[in-house]
Amino acid sequence: MAASEEALMWVEKYRPKTLDEVVGLKDIVDSLKAFMKNPKTMPHLMFAGVPGTGKTTLALAIAHTLYGPNWKSFTLELNASDERGIDTVRDRIKDFSRYSRAGFGGGDVPFALIILDECDQMTGPAQTALRRIMEVGSRTSRFILICNQSSKIIEPIQSRCAIFRFSRVEKQAMKQHLIDIAEKEKYTLLPEAADRIVDFSEGDLRHAINALQTASAYKDGVIDEKTVALVIGEASPMQVQKMIRKALYGDFMEARKTMYDIMGNFGFSGTEIIRQVQREIFKMSDLTPQQKADLSGVIGEYDFRLTEGANSDIQLSALLAQFAKFGKNIEDSYADAK
Repeated sequence: MAASEEALMWVEKYRPKTLDEVVGLKDIVDSLKAFMKNPKTMPHLMFAGVPGTGKTTLALAIAHTLYGPNWKSFTLELNASDERGIDTVRDRIKDFSRYSRAGFGGGDVPFALIILDECDQMTGPAQTALRRIMEVGSRTSRFILICNQSSKIIEPIQSRCAIFRFSRVEKQAMKQHLIDIAEKEKYTLLPEAADRIVDFSEGDLRHAINALQTASAYKDGVIDEKTVALVIGEASPMQVQKMIRKALYGDFMEARKTMYDIMGNFGFSGTEIIRQVQREIFKMSDLTPQQKADLSGVIGEYDFRLTEGANSDIQLSALLAQFAKFGKNIEDSYADAK
């Protein structure tokens, strides 16, 4: 393995090069494969969805599939959040789309490919100019527009694209992909450690791979749950649930002490501990769906207060006090579960 490849971050090193290698997007991949059989039928594409779900990876896999090893000669890749103004659209994009570079060596592909990442950050005038270029340049180019929020893209552009919406990557697919990467790097990723990374990343595969690579730097050979917990900076789920239950059982002072222990050990900010409390609430089997909904309403109120700049110590203590107050109404059900 070349030294330059060894220096790559794992996210880039194991980025899929073909559509078949893409993880957890079977339905979208199957639809795109139909276009690849006859590239002339391929429309402009828009990939919309949350970060880390494979939008950019899939766009690059399409470029590899269409043009092979020389894909860079026929592909213009821009990050629209950096080059978001009308000048970029008028100059670089227009010039590239004006001529069918692919026609000079792209085989059966009669167009060049333009990938615009984070295009929802483009200015209004730039989007308006892009709209016209997409219409006029359709004979010589195809666009793949990548965004997190399709609602920020003007309707005339959306109507010119086949829109694919990306959901969070399925957990089992993520877990297996992480285990495969660890094996290739000569590490053993224990199943419980993989589960912890998957839960932490919340469907963001890029985040999960970065966490795995960081964990590998802490320990040779075997990556266990303890190492992962150290890397991701999260308290033990059982510890957080213990704090929640103490509050619900009415032991406010002990719950508050546990909260400060967690914050001190892991360096949590107020918003971070609230995020983990929210996550663990939904894992607690001894809470009914209605109770989880009610507690989520309480959590949402205090999260809003923190984002508005309220004192975190006071607000977190008040949150636990609300939990203790709420727990009086469900004391009997918790006593049975206990």
